[in-house]
Amino acid sequence: MSKEIVIEAGEVTLEGELYDTPSAEKVWESLPLEGSANTWGDEIYFSIGMELELEPDATDTMEVGSLAYWPVGEAFCVVFGPTPASGSDGTPRLASACNRLGRTKGDARRLTAVNSGDPIRVKAKE
Repeated sequence: MSKEIVIEAGEVTLEGELYDTPSAEKVWESLPLEGSANTWGDEIYFSIGMELELEPDATDTMEVGSLAYWPVGEAFCVVFGPTPASGSDGTPRLASACNRLGRTKGDARRLTAVNSGDPIRVKAKE
């Protein structure tokens, strides 16, 4: 079964897909998720109030367009570029290890228009 999602953040709407992982399955079962966006460099995250275990392939480096779960903040994350923890090569680096949830479709850099405090919603694609 395809796990296609829609992310609505501020005035930006992006489609994405969730992977076949334990964390992604739990997120899928909990949709829709809503909150207020927090920004950290070119990353948006918001608390989803779910306590999920760190998975064996968790990492603190992601590709642009990655969707992740941050256990420390119980947060859903959308990575669209470098963060304050990124090195000189610009590879997106997260605050700590995160579970890989999926990826966005299209140009994730459009999320630069989203500000902290903007509403964010993740839902299943109809």
